[in-house]
Amino acid sequence: MKRKKLISILAVMAMTASLLAGCGNESGEAGSEAQPSTGFESQPIVTVDDPANSDPTTVEPTVDTPSLEVPAGCYLSELTGLPIANEMKTQRPIAVMVDNEKTALPHFEIAECDIVYELMNSTLNDRVTRLMCIRKDWRNITQMGSIRSTRPTNIPLAGEYNAILVHDGGPVYITDFIAKPYCDHLSSGFCRYDNGKPWEYREYVTSQPTSGITLSGGTQTYDGLIERIDHAGYSTEYNSYAPMRDSHFLFRGYGTDITPTEMGYSNAISANNITIGTFIHTQTALKYNAETSTYDYYLYGERQEDAEDGEVVSFNNVILQCTDFYRYDEHGYLLYYYIDPTPAKEGWYISNGEAIKITWEKECPDAKLDYNITKYYDENGNEIEINPGKTYIALVPKDGWNTVVID
Repeated sequence: MKRKKLISILAVMAMTASLLAGCGNESGEAGSEAQPSTGFESQPIVTVDDPANSDPTTVEPTVDTPSLEVPAGCYLSELTGLPIANEMKTQRPIAVMVDNEKTALPHFEIAECDIVYELMNSTLNDRVTRLMCIRKDWRNITQMGSIRSTRPTNIPLAGEYNAILVHDGGPVYITDFIAKPYCDHLSSGFCRYDNGKPWEYREYVTSQPTSGITLSGGTQTYDGLIERIDHAGYSTEYNSYAPMRDSHFLFRGYGTDITPTEMGYSNAISANNITIGTFIHTQTALKYNAETSTYDYYLYGERQEDAEDGEVVSFNNVILQCTDFYRYDEHGYLLYYYIDPTPAKEGWYISNGEAIKITWEKECPDAKLDYNITKYYDENGNEIEINPGKTYIALVPKDGWNTVVID
């Protein structure tokens, strides 16, 4: 498949550099020491297990798996490739910023999300991470979160899905990103539940109006998502910034869940355990569950289970992107180079106990189009097909890429 050339990508990066030069820290001061972080050199280096022959191979599927019939009244979701009710076909998803600090656990309703991003929240605090959870079916949320602030990188990533961003503020560096015309967002004012934790870990989003606590300990009714979106004047239907194709990824047919080897990738390697060593604080890992053919999500050495109903947080697909970043200031705030003019940005696609090397690219021929879809390619330059189901995506810092372990 022929790939577009990013002719104007340097202009996009120049625009980003100009934006960074004009930003200050949260107190409004200029970030005079804003340089790409190299703070991980002192950590142990562990290399990824590599196949003996990593040369590109011709991809010819070795398993013929006919697609299943889509149930009546359903279509195949653009986010998962699985059946979902027809009435949601034109509904925009939401992108919810969720805390990953140990004090904030357990998560609520994360297991019900379609796509989960994990990104470094700061270069400080052992590179603590934060989640951005993409969810198509959001009208029946009881309690999701806890909600925390966004970072600049999350705004164009949410834009890839035409999603409404749900967050609680953010550092000064988000100002120009929030102002982008494609960005519809809801910030703070969500329900506070008295869960015995500090105030910052009590905020959760709900779909319908609900009651919670206030600083004085009294009760207060909070608007739900449906009301909040209406009051903001945002459309719940896809708008002119919606993706230009039917699905975010290229999905295999419904019911055709197979391994990368069966997809024709003879250079696939075993992938039962995945650890991302650069995420020191959270100890992020994913472990293959052969009974469910999914990857269970681990934080702080514990498998994550949804606080709402005990459902295991797990994924059919795992994508790791090697992504460089720019650090704004001494507080560790950063911007990932989500658009990168250098060729062959590395990555891994992992599913059904196997992994293949990939590259990634976020096409942006114009600086205003940084909400365009990120695409993933095999070693022959063909966009990969992924299995239907939920997907986990980690933007792994380039200076910690060699701490990823797949075995």
